[in-house]
Amino acid sequence: MKIATYNINGVRVRLPRIIDWIKLSKPDVALLQEIKCEDDKFPTDVFGDLGYNVVTHGQKGYNGVAILSKFPLEDVMRGLPGDESDTHSRWIEAVIQGDKKIIRVGCLYLPNGNPAPGAKFDYKLAWMKRLQDRALDLLQFEDPLLLAGDFNVIPQVEDAHYPEKWQDDALFRLETRTEWRKLLNLGFQDGFRLLNQHPEQYTFWDFQGNAWNRNDGIRIDHLLLSPQCADLLLECKIDKEVRGWEKPSDHVPIWVKLDC
Repeated sequence: MKIATYNINGVRVRLPRIIDWIKLSKPDVALLQEIKCEDDKFPTDVFGDLGYNVVTHGQKGYNGVAILSKFPLEDVMRGLPGDESDTHSRWIEAVIQGDKKIIRVGCLYLPNGNPAPGAKFDYKLAWMKRLQDRALDLLQFEDPLLLAGDFNVIPQVEDAHYPEKWQDDALFRLETRTEWRKLLNLGFQDGFRLLNQHPEQYTFWDFQGNAWNRNDGIRIDHLLLSPQCADLLLECKIDKEVRGWEKPSDHVPIWVKLDC
């Protein structure tokens, strides 16, 4: 099963590129972030015509997450538990029955957190703690579990072309990386780093400052695998070339192949 995560930065603006990528990459499951539309505005029929079942958790103009799957989706839950006052559409989860095993997936768009320090950074850290709590709940099922999406976390210095310029940014501050490490310490593995230890492997290049042409990127889109899921890992790669297409997102897809 090939599972990809992709921050598309607006489904209506990027739809032609998303379709091009799907036809080229052929993911069995695509976890999308920043769809930036309400559920009834999402082009479900377009993806249905490509063979996908679709579930969304949208929001007008901002945020929004979706799961596209060639397999049936069950036990869908929208919204990250732990704060009933949180109206941001940043989390959707489902159970997917593969050819060999079921897999639980959580698709997330973690808050950016800037400016830091401040209220937005406090929200980011609180959201990460809620994510840890939800991950603990899901781990109790002992099924393969994949948490994937735009984490807005630069884990290590090799995950940024110019790490020094990110020192005080919410994506790289010590508090952020501490909460990231707490999540990993629950038993998760960074799928990409399990198979690729090379530097300069990025998933985001800003639209400003000629970042793409200068390869001034960062790796902030991740696939975290539970122990049961890591045992199924076959491949994990970044579809970097998508960033060079016409009218791209500032993120690119990253995917795993699992023996399930």
